Amino acid sequence: MRANFGLSAFFVFLPLSVMAQELGDPHLDVIPRTDAEAARIAEVTGTPTDFSSAWPFEENQGGAATVPAMNNADAFSQPSGNMPFEDELDFRLGNGLFRRLWVSAPSSTLASDGLGPIYNARSCQRCHLKDGRGHPPNSEDDSAVSMFLRISIPGGAEDGIAEIEDYLATLPDPNYGTQLQDFSLPGHAPEYQLEITYEEVEIALSGGQSASLRRPTYTAANLGYGPLHPEAMLSPRVAPQMIGLGLLEAIPAADILANADPDDADGNGISGRPNIVWSIEFDQPMLGRFGLKAGNPTIRQQSAGAFAGDIGISNPLFPEPWGECTGLQEPCLAARHGNDPEQNGFEIDAEGLDLVTFYSQNLAVPARRNVSDPEVLRGREVFFETGCNSCHVPNFVTHRLADQPEQSFQLIWPYTDLLLHDMGEGLADYRPEARATGQEWRTPPLWGVGLTEQVSGHTYFLHDGRARNLLEAVLWHGGEAAVQRDTVISMPPDDRAALIQFLESL
Repeated sequence: MRANFGLSAFFVFLPLSVMAQELGDPHLDVIPRTDAEAARIAEVTGTPTDFSSAWPFEENQGGAATVPAMNNADAFSQPSGNMPFEDELDFRLGNGLFRRLWVSAPSSTLASDGLGPIYNARSCQRCHLKDGRGHPPNSEDDSAVSMFLRISIPGGAEDGIAEIEDYLATLPDPNYGTQLQDFSLPGHAPEYQLEITYEEVEIALSGGQSASLRRPTYTAANLGYGPLHPEAMLSPRVAPQMIGLGLLEAIPAADILANADPDDADGNGISGRPNIVWSIEFDQPMLGRFGLKAGNPTIRQQSAGAFAGDIGISNPLFPEPWGECTGLQEPCLAARHGNDPEQNGFEIDAEGLDLVTFYSQNLAVPARRNVSDPEVLRGREVFFETGCNSCHVPNFVTHRLADQPEQSFQLIWPYTDLLLHDMGEGLADYRPEARATGQEWRTPPLWGVGLTEQVSGHTYFLHDGRARNLLEAVLWHGGEAAVQRDTVISMPPDDRAALIQFLESL
């Protein structure tokens, strides 16, 4: 039976910290919680003590929005399970725009032109394969369409954002902007070609077992517009999965900030920090939630930035018709673009952007599998005993929302705190993003990881897909998670196998 947490008995009013009051959730129409519900929410999100059986509602990772897990590649492409029938058309229209193959301007299909002139993909779906995660190239002949390199150079104090404390200023590369595009329209050179080499590193595990990690080296080859800046910082990025984004957006900022411990006051070695970023839409600082370093505050801004940067499509938040072309790429700036008066001068207008946002908000989280399997139960216990839950926080209760019934007041199980953590030099990209340092990454949600191979046809994990399976992903953890990694290395092999089975059930 599916749990429905749309009941007033479960609400709670949590006093907001000063930071939460300043950041707020201005993009959400929030109905305040009541004091009477505080105890119930504390109970359902408290640290568990009984690991002998499945917990109530644990199977429904996305609350009432959860859908049954399909056994094919469409498992991540379903609408929220509690979506009203009258909203399904908007979901399908948003899906159409998400899958749309954009073409160069001018074109007879005005609603689809404006691609490029330089770009990383022709559609959102080309990066987020079947709404799942992308992957690095598997061979020299395999396209890097779902992976690219972000780029920036250090900025000065005058380039920071005064309203955001500890903001780490960066600037676009003068020749290449903020990300490198490996495709282009005829008559325009692509910016580069991504080359990756790997070094195998053997790791000895307990019980006579071993694992091999591949350490990548990235090269921006065949540069089309001159050299990179001498201080250019490159960061590889694989497109993440899309499920559950609207539920993550609906977690109260105060609840996320409650898990922050930047000075490790509790002495557990975990120092989660919020990324605070600038909202283009609301012209104020907001809590970062989306992107591999939590560099975007809302799904709408994340989507708009991807349209502009990945595809070269102008929109109300990023109106430049040439996308990521820089001032030194004159042919790109002078090319024909698709800004259409019928779309208010954009290549995708506010209505289209809102439909894609709605679609992205409502890609449903599939139900967990095998929640009562003894090995899965043991693996869950190992997960908590090892301290993985310190960053991969199991559950939250979302805001009660007046106009988003799918995300309103749901008990969800994303296994993330949405905070930044120092993951050590092994995973460092040495490129800051807002308040995130070059060694910090946002804790990725774990829901859906066990379906990655089914949906995307691979098992590559982490920000750049270097891990070829979940065990390798764990073994790459360092920094704040070094103790947990070392515990996994030294634990009995049966416990290690059970831990992986638990992760595969998510």
